[in-house]
Amino acid sequence: GLQAAIVKALDDLDYKKPTPVQAQAIPAFLAGRDLLVSSQTGSGKTAAFILPALQLISQKPLPEPEDNSQRVKGRRPRPQPARPHLVVLTPTRELAQQVSQDAIKLVRHVKGVRISSIMGGMPFGKQIAQLKGAQVVVATPGRLLDLVNRRQLSLDHVQTLILDEADRMLDLGFAEDLEAINDLASKREQTLMFSA
Repeated sequence: GLQAAIVKALDDLDYKKPTPVQAQAIPAFLAGRDLLVSSQTGSGKTAAFILPALQLISQKPLPEPEDNSQRVKGRRPRPQPARPHLVVLTPTRELAQQVSQDAIKLVRHVKGVRISSIMGGMPFGKQIAQLKGAQVVVATPGRLLDLVNRRQLSLDHVQTLILDEADRMLDLGFAEDLEAINDLASKREQTLMFSA
């Protein structure tokens, strides 16, 4: 049920058959269900959420950006914050980088989908520049909230929130951050949690 551009990327990567977790999760995700998925490491969980997420993002007409900026006494208006439609949270910088690299490979033939990775330990300026026009943001919770607090990012257009290694994020003490992100993205349509 995936569009031709995504299937072409899968062919390029020599993926021929879905793993069991992908065969179960992808149709449920595309049907709009909230999911709690547990599957062992190496079973293809990342593709199980990235593939249908990219499919949905590329199919939906994206909301027009709101322009609330007004000139005040000749000063330039403040730039609008980025408003992604999909947020993937990961517990570590390494996992965020891996997920965003996988997503970029899978979306390479889909026009108009931008992916940004946001994580601690990386320069703010570069990450803020990457956010511009990104529909998909892969992030660690702390840096995501930091950019929200700096008004560089808004979660009010998030349609889907995915927590990768959700149990590990709780083990690492991200409960308060996850609660804050849950509240900020409260208008979303879907929530998915994946863990090993």
